[in-house]
Amino acid sequence: MKMQTLALFGMVATAIGGVAYVFVYPIISGERTAEKRRQSVTRAEPAARTSARTQQKSRREQVEETLKDIDVKARKPKNPPLQVKISQAGLSWSKKQFLIVSAGLGVVMFLVVLIGNVGLFPALALGFAAGGGAPLWGLKYLKKRREKKFLNGFPDAVDVIVRGIKSGLPLLDNLKIIATEAQEPIKSEFKTIIETQTIGIPLGEACGKLYERMPLPESNFFGIVISIQQKAGGNLSEALGNLSRVLRDRKKMKAKIQAMSMEAKASASIIGSLPIAVGTLVYLTSPDYIELLWTADLGRIMIACCLVWMSIGVFVMKQMINFDF
Repeated sequence: MKMQTLALFGMVATAIGGVAYVFVYPIISGERTAEKRRQSVTRAEPAARTSARTQQKSRREQVEETLKDIDVKARKPKNPPLQVKISQAGLSWSKKQFLIVSAGLGVVMFLVVLIGNVGLFPALALGFAAGGGAPLWGLKYLKKRREKKFLNGFPDAVDVIVRGIKSGLPLLDNLKIIATEAQEPIKSEFKTIIETQTIGIPLGEACGKLYERMPLPESNFFGIVISIQQKAGGNLSEALGNLSRVLRDRKKMKAKIQAMSMEAKASASIIGSLPIAVGTLVYLTSPDYIELLWTADLGRIMIACCLVWMSIGVFVMKQMINFDF
């Protein structure tokens, strides 16, 4: 009987100890707390990965959307309105003023040629060329000259922004420094960016509009970098530093191409000016011999045909030596 009591007591004690080990020991030892913490970390890790992937996907979508918008704007018709051409040439004229000046040049040329007894049709042709062609050619010449000045100083302006950002200045303050200290036309273009941003347009969009006033790949690159950084974030100083390096490499490549094409340009210039030079020398030595070209009807027809063929030849040579990259 005593042995049975001891055995029963042992079994009860073992059962109580097992129950205590299962339910009480994890609480005392902190094992349950550790298990809960491990489970919480396990649940949080996939959520963190999902959040990171979502943020990465969102940033990628923002970059793609920005590039699509810029690409759509870059594919606009390359023949801008007259007022845009005037502003691209750096003139402050209105469209009405430009048309008045063009009409005045045409009328003056028409009257001068008509007074010279050359004929009505030549006077009309030269008057139309002076009133319609010469002003547009002048705008194109001024535009190219302004773009050349812009490209000469634009890499330095980007370097100013990079150094300012690395020193802790905000992007807008760096743009204000360029708008104050830079040379024309960079000064006026960045001043326009500041004024556009002041009236409420986002800075990225204001920088993107630089391509509309200065239609160059370099200004388009600058607008893309600023737009992406404003929408998706990133290291702006590094991006602009790479842009500055690309701009300087393009400038070196352009200078190299111009140096290599100078021989072809010199040959084209000599060939194009040779008929005029020979005609002038013949007129100085034998005027009676060459006067038949503008006194006789057949001579006038020959001069007209020669002008047409010379124009075609000059155009073809220009296309052959005009390297675009």
